[in-house]
Amino acid sequence: MTGLSYQAPWPLRDLVTALAEGTITAEEARARTRRRVAETEAELRAWVTPPAEIATAGAEVDGPLRGVPLGVKDIIDVVGFPTRCGSVLRAGAEPASTDAAVVTAWRRAGAIPAGKTVTTEFAFFAPGPTRNPVDTGHTPGGSSSGSAAAVASGQVPLALGSQTAGSVTRPAAYCGVAALVMSHGRLPNDGVTGLSPSLDAHGFYTARVTDLALAWSALTGARDAGLRSPRPPRVLLWTAQALGVVDPVMAEAVKSAGARLRAAGAVVDPFPEEHLAPELADAHLIVMAYEAARERAQELRVACRLSEPLAALLRGGATVSQADYKGARATVARGRSRLAGLLDTHDVVLGPAAPGVAPIGLTATGDPVLSRPWQALGLPAITVPGLRDAGGLPLGIQVVGRANGEEDLLASACFVESVIRTA
Repeated sequence: MTGLSYQAPWPLRDLVTALAEGTITAEEARARTRRRVAETEAELRAWVTPPAEIATAGAEVDGPLRGVPLGVKDIIDVVGFPTRCGSVLRAGAEPASTDAAVVTAWRRAGAIPAGKTVTTEFAFFAPGPTRNPVDTGHTPGGSSSGSAAAVASGQVPLALGSQTAGSVTRPAAYCGVAALVMSHGRLPNDGVTGLSPSLDAHGFYTARVTDLALAWSALTGARDAGLRSPRPPRVLLWTAQALGVVDPVMAEAVKSAGARLRAAGAVVDPFPEEHLAPELADAHLIVMAYEAARERAQELRVACRLSEPLAALLRGGATVSQADYKGARATVARGRSRLAGLLDTHDVVLGPAAPGVAPIGLTATGDPVLSRPWQALGLPAITVPGLRDAGGLPLGIQVVGRANGEEDLLASACFVESVIRTA
């Protein structure tokens, strides 16, 4: 491996406890971020702003996360920073005059934006310069590549991403950290440069699932699921074999996770409608292309200045008929009804978060197909870290829950994480 000098991710829960007890100050936390960025950024390249420019923007708020440094994906507006979206079209963007609604929400919780993290071009496929901290010869995934890498390398304990297909789930799986993709529409998208309004969703990264639970509690006022008495969940085990992309090492990891959960007292049943995934993945592609061509109509007019993957998406989306779009939305609606019935008797669906480990090379970000079905349905999803292949590369497990059921999903995912980490 050619990873960075090893440093485990920075657990948010540990930092919040230390800040509350006064064993570290907010300025010392920011200094730690600056120091770690200075040590790693030349090789990692997770930030759009150079390390010397990463500084506090705005006053601290006395919330549960007061003083916590926050990375923000560079499609999300932060006052004082330009939003460049990983595109040459935004190279001369002026600093934002207001925060995106999601940044305002995190500020209320006490987090302080430390700077903007790298995104792929307009949150699609063309990669930025970021490398995977576990092995810098491998992709960190996309599109929220900088945020995942910044958390995985210990630069910040919390960072924001967004997901339209697999842009949060996949980088978390490849970099070996935890991530939560929120239910569609859970927070407004004001101030975010989106791609597909019916698919775009917010997400965030931390070191562990228990850190996700703390962050969600701070953000929403919900109970901290990481402090709840653990109850073995009722799990539907999804193999994703119908999609034809899962590597044997990942298939074995999912099978092993199911066996460990069953031994720990969880109910583990096979997911009974494996054929749903290809139907929903196909519908997702149609919806995303159709909406992206209209959401990014201005960019479509100068498609010659875009990467070929994004230009092809927008050009193709412009040719999708309204009838085909409505048909895809109808497929999603039927799938949503069927999934809701399955989750009446089970708590979560558990399956692979990515086809396998992070692919070698930096010219592509990997295949998002394993997230497409769940993103089409607008369901919350958590990437649970802890498993690795024989070479030490992370294998992320994906846990999917009911719409707007993040608190219960977090409780189930905390149980999954505890079983995986202690096995």
